[in-house]
Amino acid sequence: MSWSKSSSVAKFLLVMLVLLGARSFARASNKHGATPFKYEAGTEKIPKSCQGFVEVGATGLSFKCNGGSVSVPYTSIKLMQYRPNISRKIRKMNIKWEVSPGTGLPFVGGHKNRYFAVVYEEEGATRAIVLDVPPQTMRPYLAEIDVKAGKRVEVEETEEYD
Repeated sequence: MSWSKSSSVAKFLLVMLVLLGARSFARASNKHGATPFKYEAGTEKIPKSCQGFVEVGATGLSFKCNGGSVSVPYTSIKLMQYRPNISRKIRKMNIKWEVSPGTGLPFVGGHKNRYFAVVYEEEGATRAIVLDVPPQTMRPYLAEIDVKAGKRVEVEETEEYD
């Protein structure tokens, strides 16, 4: 086996391990009744702070809570970010917010990422969801979302190096 072929196999195996780990984590969270995702802003008629789950499906992302749900096809996603705040780039977009990010969400970030924002197009309109999720919960989802969406989640580096 050539070097490039073996490195391709290793990369494939690594991606599969990450995907299996994320799926196991999501199942374990659901079994224990954990609701690590909170709807904090967006264009959907979902109550602020509604706690629920994210499902990374074959064709799109879904968020479901008692107050409502939203499904976002991967093909419609324009931007995904995971940051300690809502970026200026998103705040400047012409988005008709149902739950505004200006109601309590920081303009200036803290030291840890916690807001997962997805901006997408639906029927010619720019739409968005912003979920509050702790880093230890979000970490396993990042690789799976990147692979299935075919787009990168922009993650702000928040660790300080001495």
